[in-house]
Amino acid sequence: MSGRFVRASKFRHVFGKSTRKEFCYDNLRISRNAWDTNLVKANPEYLSVNWEASGGGAFAVIPLGERGKVPDVIPLFRGHTAAVLDTDWNPFNDRLIASASEDGKVMLWEVPRGFTLITDAEEPPDVSPVAKLGGHSRKVGQVLFNPAAENILASASGDLTVKLWDIGAGSPVHTLKHPDIVQSLSWNAVGSMLVTTSRDKKLRVWDVRQERPVHEGPGHEGAKNSRAVWLGEHNRFATTGFSKMSDRQLALWEPGNNTPIGSIKTLDSISGVCMPFWDDGCNCLYLAGKGDGNIRYFEYANDKFEFLSEYKSVDPQRGVAFVPKRGVNVHENEVMRAYKTVNDAYIEPISFTVPRRAETFQSDIFPPAAGIKPGVSAGEWLSGKDALPPKIDFESIYEGNAPVEVPADYKPPAPAPAPAPAPAAKPAPKEPEPAPAPAMRSPPPSMKEQNRSMAAISSKYDDKNDKNDDSDDSFEEISRPTPRSSVPTGYEPKSPTKTTSAAAPKAAAQVKSPTYAPTSTSAASTSAPTNNVAVESSLDEIKKLLKAQVQQISHLTDEVDNLKKRVGSGSQDQSERIRQLELELEELRS
Repeated sequence: MSGRFVRASKFRHVFGKSTRKEFCYDNLRISRNAWDTNLVKANPEYLSVNWEASGGGAFAVIPLGERGKVPDVIPLFRGHTAAVLDTDWNPFNDRLIASASEDGKVMLWEVPRGFTLITDAEEPPDVSPVAKLGGHSRKVGQVLFNPAAENILASASGDLTVKLWDIGAGSPVHTLKHPDIVQSLSWNAVGSMLVTTSRDKKLRVWDVRQERPVHEGPGHEGAKNSRAVWLGEHNRFATTGFSKMSDRQLALWEPGNNTPIGSIKTLDSISGVCMPFWDDGCNCLYLAGKGDGNIRYFEYANDKFEFLSEYKSVDPQRGVAFVPKRGVNVHENEVMRAYKTVNDAYIEPISFTVPRRAETFQSDIFPPAAGIKPGVSAGEWLSGKDALPPKIDFESIYEGNAPVEVPADYKPPAPAPAPAPAPAAKPAPKEPEPAPAPAMRSPPPSMKEQNRSMAAISSKYDDKNDKNDDSDDSFEEISRPTPRSSVPTGYEPKSPTKTTSAAAPKAAAQVKSPTYAPTSTSAASTSAPTNNVAVESSLDEIKKLLKAQVQQISHLTDEVDNLKKRVGSGSQDQSERIRQLELELEELRS
């Protein structure tokens, strides 16, 4: 055996399914800005794209239902005076989005109700921001909403700070100072801690309300950008980065520990940054590389990442977005859906599906996920309260009903075991039966015993001739035919042929049995003495045949003697021929 074992997993066969181009979002002008960002963000209703626009920065919002070729002129979200670098959707309001720009501003936008890209107007009106948050002195590179608290937003800037905003009040509430430019940031599930990576190759875990790092340690040693993502409700976070030899790496960390759990995993030698995305429902980590078309996915189990599979494509990607868990298609067993940019011209949806034939709800791959209600308000969060947001049950969505909320710590009940059959009445104990004696094999029968048994069997089929002649039977009695003889009555042996060579003499002709005319039905009434006469005549014929055979044997004996005298000391072939004739003679005598 090879010694290899397959690890059991519900997601071992997850595969990524691409979309035909006619069902993609085509005719887009995606931003070509060199800032390290994801370029696109998605929620269950809309898709935001950093737009390549003149006269200031802008981004586009595309309804997910409007696939195909986008019109040449669409309404844009304009308000920034420089290029938009990043956007993020509010997790509790699908129509509210925040944007960050090179102009140092953070802006909030609300998607109009009934928003669509398909209009009859030659120049559709652009959308204006509903709020502007000013406080950074340099460009803002990342924005990220708190996953549990309402209206709490984090923004990272080139002024080496991360600011936390209460967007309801429009003012910053906390500031996290870094020694170098922040490259990425990620919240934990309850929104109380924030992990950041920066250009100084350090990892920092912040208690944001205390404005101080609770952990600071070394990260990846490479000079290129690194990313971090918190693993949902687990007290772990993952990072992607580069080694000194520019190999792409993946590492798993525990807050407070300077060394990664296990060892740093080397992925490949491609130069593009790996963008990590976490699926809290399936405990899976997706890694999308910039500049290549592959998306790897791992399952987190036993404090390590187990590789599942890889989605491969020849089309490279610069930006990728994953939809929140509540936006997947439950009927198709879709566990995650991604949107990737292709050639800065269109966006392609990629569906990650668990292949199953069952046509019922699969509760094991769709546990409850975060809904659209926050766990705490902004005021409660600022006062120090933490709580997970309520979750929704996917089974209600599968049945076509409104999402049903369940507590944050709710776990689906395990399937009820099948009822055990009623115990049958115990039968009365049986008395132990005596063990049979071992069978002794008898010795094989002798030849005499075998002949006796064969004679006994043949006697069963002999005709019974002792029937009473005066019986009242209605059947006519038929006499038994005379047994056939092995030698005809008038048989005369042929004279031997004289030979001077070693040619073999002709063998004795086979004895033909004489044929008898069938007994007529008129002779059926003959008596038993008539049958005795027939038997006696048959015995006379047999005697005559035996006498003729004896004469033939004596004649052959004389012929052999004559041949011996004639040959004398003949050749070896002749001697062998004589020996053969003697053997035949012996056979005839026996």
